[in-house]
Amino acid sequence: MGAVCVGLVVGGAGLTACGGGGEDPDQGTNGVGKLSAARIQSKARQAAEAAPAVRLSGSVVTKGHTYKLDMRLTANGGTGTVTSKGQRFELLRVGENLYLKADSAFWAHQGEGSGSAGADSTAAAKLDGKYVKVPQGDPAYRRLSGFTDKDVLLDGTLALHGTLAKGERGGSGTKRYIRISGDEGAGGTLEVSLDGKPYPLTLRRAGDAGTLRLSEWNQAVPLKEPGLNETVDYGKQLPTS
Repeated sequence: MGAVCVGLVVGGAGLTACGGGGEDPDQGTNGVGKLSAARIQSKARQAAEAAPAVRLSGSVVTKGHTYKLDMRLTANGGTGTVTSKGQRFELLRVGENLYLKADSAFWAHQGEGSGSAGADSTAAAKLDGKYVKVPQGDPAYRRLSGFTDKDVLLDGTLALHGTLAKGERGGSGTKRYIRISGDEGAGGTLEVSLDGKPYPLTLRRAGDAGTLRLSEWNQAVPLKEPGLNETVDYGKQLPTS
């Protein structure tokens, strides 16, 4: 057997063909698969925080409400769509300026119960397809701006609860990942890339509270203020209050 192995090495087949070692699962990867679950999570967080941009999509369940997100985020703002209770709207934040855009059905729904259906319908028609600037003093600003804040969303996305453990590897080619989990999955699971930088790829939140996918790392996100003809500014309070 020793002579055969020497012959294989000389022939370029490699020692693993002689048994004993097997294929190294970390060969050609970024090496995080060798680390502990806690270190993998830390590496993923560092990579995510350092990235200038990311696309985050999927669903989040919080306080009994399900939100479907498709957001493209940068350090200076974000843009994308949010759907809740069958109502879909777009968000755009450039620096501190936050805008909401939706169709007339959305605005009519917000105005239900105000006691003037005709006026609500007229106002909703005027807002259809327009960017409505959300005043920073309005209670909606803090709630909605969170959907456009890269740091806020990633902080929640990368959170696993309970005792961390490494799980199985998956993917193929240049889309390989290793899975880590909290409390055997009850505290959520996170898939981290084994190729290139160890970016987080998919989070399954604890308690079946939704699944989020992270992609398009570092791809440019064009953010610019909407034009005056596209915008409605209500001053200090949104018409939804």
